[in-house]
Amino acid sequence: MLIKSAEFIISNTDFRKCPQDGKPEYAFIGRSNVGKSSLINMLTNRKGLAMTSSTPGKTLLINHFLINDAWYLVDLPGYGYARRGKEGREKIRALIEDYILGREEMSNLFVLIDSRHEPQQIDLEFMEWLGENGVPFGIVFTKADKLGSGRLQLNISSYKDKLLESWEELPPIFVTSSEKGEGREELLDYIEKINKML
Repeated sequence: MLIKSAEFIISNTDFRKCPQDGKPEYAFIGRSNVGKSSLINMLTNRKGLAMTSSTPGKTLLINHFLINDAWYLVDLPGYGYARRGKEGREKIRALIEDYILGREEMSNLFVLIDSRHEPQQIDLEFMEWLGENGVPFGIVFTKADKLGSGRLQLNISSYKDKLLESWEELPPIFVTSSEKGEGREELLDYIEKINKML
C-alpha cells in the first residue's frame, strides 16, 4: 500500500466524539514508551505526524489520522504507566476500554510490544482481555534493530510460547524497526487486505 496522504483530524477523550463517516479504523496501543509514535511516523512516512516524546505516558487522548482519505490510523493512550497515579490510570483504562469495545469502526487493534524485554504480565493480561472480548488484534514487536537477530528471535519465541499456554492459535505477528523501516510493508499490506474484505 502506498501512503499518499496522512493528516491529523481530531483528538478527544470520548469514543462517541470520534469521526462519524464510517471509515475503517486501525488502532495502535502499547505500554508507555514502546515506540508507538515513532512507528506511526514510520508507517505514514511523516516525520512529525505523531508527537514522539521521551516522557512516557504523553498520549492521553484518542488521536485520529486520516490516511489516503480512506481509513483512519488511531493512536491510543499507552496503558500501565505507573507514575500517573491510580485515578489517572483508571481514567485512561476506561477511555481505552470504551473505545475498543464501543467503537464499531475499529477493524483491527495493533498491540505494540518492546522486543527487548521478556514477556510482561501487563501485556499478557491485556491480550487475554482482548481475546475474552473477541477483539481482532495483531502483535507488533517494536525496536527490532536494538537487538541481535538471535536474541530477537529468542524473545519473540518466548512470547509465543507464553501465549500458546492459553491460546489455541496466535494472532498475526509483525516485527518492526522504526529506525530502519522494517515491517512497514507487512503492516500496511495487512491493513490493505482487511480493507478489501470490509
